[in-house]
Amino acid sequence: MHLRTQPRRVAALTFAALALLTLAACAGQYPNSTFNPTTEFNRESTSLWNTLLVWGTIVFVIVEAILVYTIWKYRRRPGVGIDAGSKMMHGNSTLEITWTVLPALILAIIAVPTVRAIFRTQAAAPANALKVDVIGHQWWWEFRYPDYNITTANELYLPIGRPVAFSLRTVDVIHSFWIPQLGGKRDVVSNRTNYLWFTPDSADYTVYNGSCNEYCGVSHANMRFRVFTVPAENFEQWAAHQRTPAMVQAPAAAAAPAANAPATATLPPNAAAAAPPSPSQPPASYTFPRERVPAHAMPATPTPSDVSFPDGLVGDVERGRAKYSTSACIGCHTVKTTPTTKGPTTGPDLTHIGSRLTIGAGLFPNDPRHMALWIKNARKMKPLQFSSMPTLGKGEYDPVMKTVINVGGLTDQEIADIVAYLQALK
Repeated sequence: MHLRTQPRRVAALTFAALALLTLAACAGQYPNSTFNPTTEFNRESTSLWNTLLVWGTIVFVIVEAILVYTIWKYRRRPGVGIDAGSKMMHGNSTLEITWTVLPALILAIIAVPTVRAIFRTQAAAPANALKVDVIGHQWWWEFRYPDYNITTANELYLPIGRPVAFSLRTVDVIHSFWIPQLGGKRDVVSNRTNYLWFTPDSADYTVYNGSCNEYCGVSHANMRFRVFTVPAENFEQWAAHQRTPAMVQAPAAAAAPAANAPATATLPPNAAAAAPPSPSQPPASYTFPRERVPAHAMPATPTPSDVSFPDGLVGDVERGRAKYSTSACIGCHTVKTTPTTKGPTTGPDLTHIGSRLTIGAGLFPNDPRHMALWIKNARKMKPLQFSSMPTLGKGEYDPVMKTVINVGGLTDQEIADIVAYLQALK
């Protein structure tokens, strides 16, 4: 009885598994899906995938049908024994030639669209392409626009409808640059520059997630960035403003939000309106409207319970400017308005840090509370307790150096002042 009912149970389990897979495929949105017609790169890759899937399915169905038929036809039947005198077969030339030629033909058919896709995706970028130098660091991304003399970190602005040519390199270990919804995962290799280009030609005015996809150390999973695709006129406005030295665009005093404030509710106000600005009256600056940022692009990393900052502590912009210019900050970061920090640095460029959406390689929203916590103890804020940024809060324990910071550490008031200054750099 058990042997008779077992096939039914197997069939029931198989049906249940297929039903679950079908329901999973019917889920809502896929914010990091590669199957999006947003660039010619993605369309070419999707077309090749569909071709391979169709041919692979045809081969699978035919082979499995022959296999099942053979198993059924030559199954062992009750009352039919094995003839000890059966003649041994040593091969069938026709069959062997057939199963060699047919796969060869199928592979040849598949090779044509594959080679075509390789040539198209590896071709040189158009002459009018926007040039972007991508530099991988442990663990953050640096973006340079050589034609505009712009340097930013972890946030990439791209104009809709214009080809973008990326040159990819690293200053340390191997990384991998990928924006799934735009396509084109490409390794960032030591002692070599790789290239990639595509055109964000979708009219989708939105934000995409990007990440490192080659294991590069303990904080690999936290090496993220955001991509803003905007109309060409908005990109030019953003670029024009990014070329200028940082301008203080906030009140002289700012308070750090309460520690229990929601992570996405304390972002600094955006200088741009929700609707694209009028070309006849371009604004002084442009940043992507916060209210149009989709939920999947907003960071929601929890903050550690053992790092805190006083509620409502007021910071002063001018005191913060002075403290920043004489503290350890200038050893790693650049702000164009600060003469002492114009040289090469190891950390992100902070010239317009107040206008960015995120901090900490995309882990936290750019608001006063998270920035204060980050400055105080970045190595606790970043999961796995590893960040190249040292712990700066006075009395804080550095989990990498395994020591308490006293000499040279910043008080909470000094951190609040620096935060007020940085948040004002629009």
